[in-house]
Amino acid sequence: MGERRLPEESTRAQRGTFGEDLAADHCRCVLGYREIVRNWRYQRDEIDLICQDGEVLVFVEVRARTETALVSGFYSVDRHKKEVLRRGCGNYLKQLKKPPKHFRFDIIDVSICKGGRGELRHYPNVPLFHKHFSVQR
Repeated sequence: MGERRLPEESTRAQRGTFGEDLAADHCRCVLGYREIVRNWRYQRDEIDLICQDGEVLVFVEVRARTETALVSGFYSVDRHKKEVLRRGCGNYLKQLKKPPKHFRFDIIDVSICKGGRGELRHYPNVPLFHKHFSVQR
């Protein structure tokens, strides 16, 4: 598999897709996750990647930013974004016939460098759900 590169004059949407492609490859090839769905949508909510890591369902938020961005992708997931993601994850879990016992939230931060190369940082098990979170049907 050749190294992916982003064209110099790319749009924000192209950067997002580029980041998601790199993140999906990383999850599958490096971490050994099984991809369940990409860009899952329900009403206004979207989850970039949903994967299976053994017995654990993993919700993944991908943040692709230029290397000169003032705020890293990890820190761009603020309180409001976490509320939106928590609602989306809850809606995904509600629609499952048999929700998993264990699930978590990861962030993959893709820094897009000069020349269109992406450098990836994976933050597993980022706090998103409070300890008493349960799927309400």
